[in-house]
Order: sequence, then structure tokens, then C-alpha cells
Amino acid sequence: MQKSTDKMTYVGLLRGINVAGHGTVKMEELRKACLGMGFDEVRTYLQSGNMIFKAPADTPAQLSDKIKEMLLRKFRLAVTVIVKTPEELLHIIERNPFLKQRGIDASKLHVTFLARVPEDAALKSLQRLSAAPDQFRCSGKDIYLYCPDGYGRSKLSNNAFEKLLAVSATTRNWNTVTKLHELSGV
Repeated sequence: MQKSTDKMTYVGLLRGINVAGHGTVKMEELRKACLGMGFDEVRTYLQSGNMIFKAPADTPAQLSDKIKEMLLRKFRLAVTVIVKTPEELLHIIERNPFLKQRGIDASKLHVTFLARVPEDAALKSLQRLSAAPDQFRCSGKDIYLYCPDGYGRSKLSNNAFEKLLAVSATTRNWNTVTKLHELSGV
């Protein structure tokens, strides 16, 4: 059992970092900035704002706020940051409803991570969203997506979810979600 002063592993998901030329931050600079915050073993995955790190036991929301503040201060970037524990990622992976459906191509699966659970009224308006052939299932702070024609052609973008739900969001493809969990070592 870890002591409360021990550092725990977390996964950080930064929206809009190094995507389409916006919010360009070298991953080495991001790692150094996080080390400067007292994080340890900071690793990045791909060039799009995915990181695994150890930090003092804190809530993911508190860590998210600290990383957001650092990005704004150091890089002048106001971006969504969502932090998950490896256990939360495992739970997300295990309960993906599309994995139980026949004919699902796992390369067309995505997860949209929400900063908080949306209000019930917003969820009701989301359920009325017509996005065929794409499908989605909302579960707490996560939205599972199946986009058979590709995420780039889907109406189910971060912007659409943020507008309908009034919640910050960032999306990762299924391969990235499972790889981040694997890299977290839990």
C-alpha cells in the first residue's frame, strides 16, 4: 500500500496540442515543464498531448488544474487537460459497449473524455442528436464513439459535445486509450 506522500501514476490528456499546427509544444519542453512542477517519470506518447507521469497523490481534477495553469503561464496555451488514473482507464476499457457488438472495427472506436459529468438536461439533448452512421454511448464522464467512416468525417467532434453538453472534452482513438493504459504500468 502506498503512503499518502508517495507519488502515484497518472495519465494526462491535453486537447489541441500539436494538432493541425495549433498549440505547438515540443514534447521535450512539456516533459521538462512537468518535471519542474515536481512530477517524476514524465513520458509522452505520440506528439499530441498524451503523457504518463508520477505526481503526489492528488485528485485528477486538481492535477488537471495545475497542468492547465502551467500551460497557460509557460506556453500561453489555454487548453483542456483531463487527467485519469490507470485504474480509471482500465475501467473505461473494460466497459466499452461497442466491444460486445458484432461487426465492430476496433480501429473506428474512440473515447471522448469529459471534464465532468454533464447535466441531465444536456444529456437528454445529446440523445436526440442524429449522427448516423456514427454511434455513441455516454457513461458518466466518458463518451464511447463508433465512427465507421472515420472520426474526421463524424459530427461527433469535441466541439459538438462541448456545445451540447457545456463540458470541456478531448477525444482519443481506441488504440491510444489502450496504449496509454499499457504504458501506465497498471
